[in-house]
Amino acid sequence: MSDQKIALVTGGGTGIGRAAALALAGIGYTLVLAGRRQEPLDEAVAAIKKAGGKAIAVACNVGDPKQVDALFGKIKSEFGRLDLLFNNAGMGGAPSLLEDLPFERWQDVVNVNLNGVFLCTQAAFRIMKDQKPQGGRIINNGSISAHTPRPNSIAYTATKHAVTGITKTAALDGRKYDIAVGQIDIGNAESSMADKMKKGVPQPDGSIRPEATMALDHVGRAIAAMANLPLETNVLFMTIKATKMPFEGRG
Repeated sequence: MSDQKIALVTGGGTGIGRAAALALAGIGYTLVLAGRRQEPLDEAVAAIKKAGGKAIAVACNVGDPKQVDALFGKIKSEFGRLDLLFNNAGMGGAPSLLEDLPFERWQDVVNVNLNGVFLCTQAAFRIMKDQKPQGGRIINNGSISAHTPRPNSIAYTATKHAVTGITKTAALDGRKYDIAVGQIDIGNAESSMADKMKKGVPQPDGSIRPEATMALDHVGRAIAAMANLPLETNVLFMTIKATKMPFEGRG
């Protein structure tokens, strides 16, 4: 069996997922990048290989149980093990008044942000508990919204609060298999979802104000630091944010 360490990053083609994948490749992981769109996945794989790393891309909708089964089946057949899962795939959904949110949009967000995390965590458990050496690490992408909501974001906020419940439960249930489960809560990284922060976003007092952002590679380095720990040590929760982003206290 190869000594290579295998990491799966969902939503790995762009933004935080791509930054995490590049950082993980830099500390020796072989990457499996999953996402719904093949083109950005292929571009991320090319960037990893250009930097001297190893990676493959697998198109997958993490909210679809059959596609998740196929993804993890490919990992098991191709590599024989999985050492790290970064549950990163997610969607925000356009801001909407709570009373006007279409149920279909609610379902879309729940399917990716919550069902996807559950399905991938479950599949990772099945591989990690049976492999030798046993165990592995799972890192869930929470969000500042796992703590504090933004206005008009009930679907996103509800799912990110629920991810915290998955993290705590999986961390407890993973102990017997040497599976360490943690969560990184990210605030205003310079991804496409955060570009609007610089222009101004609604605040709880009804005003529109720009917010500070941070570089994506800072997030990637934080995820790599969590991943690089031995399995007997776990970062259960890490919050990483732009220093001047309004979060602490009253703003």
